[in-house]
Amino acid sequence: MKRINEYKKLFNVNQNIDLKLLKKEYRGLVKEWHPDKFTTDSEEAAEAEIKSKQIIDGYHFLVSIAPETKESNLEEYNNTINTSGIADFKHKGMLLEITFVDGTSYEYFGVNKALFQKLVNSDKQVRFAKRSIYNSFTYRKSKRAMETV
Repeated sequence: MKRINEYKKLFNVNQNIDLKLLKKEYRGLVKEWHPDKFTTDSEEAAEAEIKSKQIIDGYHFLVSIAPETKESNLEEYNNTINTSGIADFKHKGMLLEITFVDGTSYEYFGVNKALFQKLVNSDKQVRFAKRSIYNSFTYRKSKRAMETV
């Protein structure tokens, strides 16, 4: 959740992510922080390099969790969570990454340690995840899973 809030703040996004407004804000930030605007080997150029990477990462991240993106991928997501079992899962901080038997992975944001422990200790993990995780938390297809496709 911290990452989501940082990126929303960077792009001046309130609650709902509108892709058109996000793209407009992204273009403005890229123009403002493009490394080529600054002289080489200057402190500003180094800062711009870091900031531009953060802007690009933030844009792609926010696009991946935007309602429009989720809606367009909903059929694939529902197919995965309803037909494929859980192959593996990892929890770090408030991020839960679930890898499914079909090879896809999704990241769920805001999952606390107590809920993760309930998932681990559940005798029917798929059923527990369907009831308590899949549609209860902000999610996105894992970047690692997107790279392997």
